[in-house]
Amino acid sequence: MGLAAALGATGALCAQTVPDQPNTASALDIPENLQIFGKVDPNVRKPTAIVNDTVITGTDVDQRAALLIAANNLKLSAEDRDRLRLQVLRNLIDETLQIQEAKTAQVTITQSEIDQSYARIARGFGRTPAQMSTYLREAGSSDRSLRRQIEGELAWQRFLQRRVEPLVNVGEEEVKGILDRLQASKGTEEYHLKEIYLSATPDRAEQVYANARRMIEQIQKGEAPFEYLARQYSESSTRAVGGDLDWVRLNTLPESLSAAAQQMQVGQIAGPVETPGGMSILYLVDKRQVLTSDSRDARLQLKQLTIRFPAGTTQAQATTRAAAFAKATQAINGCGEVNRVAGTIDAEVVDSDAVVVRDLPPALQEILLKLQIGQATPPFGSPEQGVRSLVLCGREDPQNGGLPNPEQVQAQMEQARVNLRAQQMLRDLRRDAIVEYR
Repeated sequence: MGLAAALGATGALCAQTVPDQPNTASALDIPENLQIFGKVDPNVRKPTAIVNDTVITGTDVDQRAALLIAANNLKLSAEDRDRLRLQVLRNLIDETLQIQEAKTAQVTITQSEIDQSYARIARGFGRTPAQMSTYLREAGSSDRSLRRQIEGELAWQRFLQRRVEPLVNVGEEEVKGILDRLQASKGTEEYHLKEIYLSATPDRAEQVYANARRMIEQIQKGEAPFEYLARQYSESSTRAVGGDLDWVRLNTLPESLSAAAQQMQVGQIAGPVETPGGMSILYLVDKRQVLTSDSRDARLQLKQLTIRFPAGTTQAQATTRAAAFAKATQAINGCGEVNRVAGTIDAEVVDSDAVVVRDLPPALQEILLKLQIGQATPPFGSPEQGVRSLVLCGREDPQNGGLPNPEQVQAQMEQARVNLRAQQMLRDLRRDAIVEYR
């Protein structure tokens, strides 16, 4: 489960009605006039479990949920918090199964590896490992919870590298076929989409529609990032990557999703959209033309200046310091002055030598494409994560769009097959596990 907060999104295209969906439960041979024997009370099953003799406690669930809430700056209702805890329990069960399976293959993750990953995550939050541990405790989580998550991700990744990747093969003819299709589709549009898919039988369509609308509202209000909701609630295999469908052409999508995507602007939300067996929420990250050069494919050399606000900083103090930061960064004349200016305003400096324009938020893309070398962007950021400015130090414009090399295509195809096999293996592990709920 990712820790970074996701891009915000604006706008919505809302479906007016939800037609009946095919009944996918018919294969189960469920009687039409069924009778329930016994009572079902969701409050009886507490969010703790024993997974093949490994105990998941209520504290484990609470701390992992707190980690997610803090990392994504979520604002959840009591009802949404209950849903989150149930989803976290399911995630912890999967994580436990992955760690157990990795151990059967003699996969060992050392404490040093966990420490290195923990320190890297802490740096992403602008903290030292010790400060990160304090931050987690104050948020109601713990470094133990984050380290457990790190162990699970590393163990499963290494298990796949040992047991799955060596068995995945992509032939030269398959690669050639992909390249031929790319060449044939030169100039056509591709869309970078993210999706939250929710299954819905006819009897649940109204409830699922309401849930989808609530998710859209959370995204638009900044209460929850799209990726977070995709990881928690999407029933598609892309949930593991925050719902990311990557670059797709519209003729590969169901007709309803294709029609919705064509009406969207970059950064916009669409949904709920009726899809086979359910409904989807779409987020358009970007769009481009196949094998056609685009200014947003330029690679930039950047210097980022950041100031952070200590705990207890008042709004007036933050405003004053941000104003001084803006004045100083706008007076920068060339990248050679960045470190000197940073020293005068107590700002951190980070160098990035190969940032692709389209990988940045849309608002920053437009600003950076208009900057001259040596100029700085206006300040941006938040009180929680600090205020930043980017200084443009160099730019490599894209050449005419060309085919990717065969090695790149082969690597992408192999990774897709590894991911598919990983989902199948996790499904089998769930099926064979002994899980006792308490």
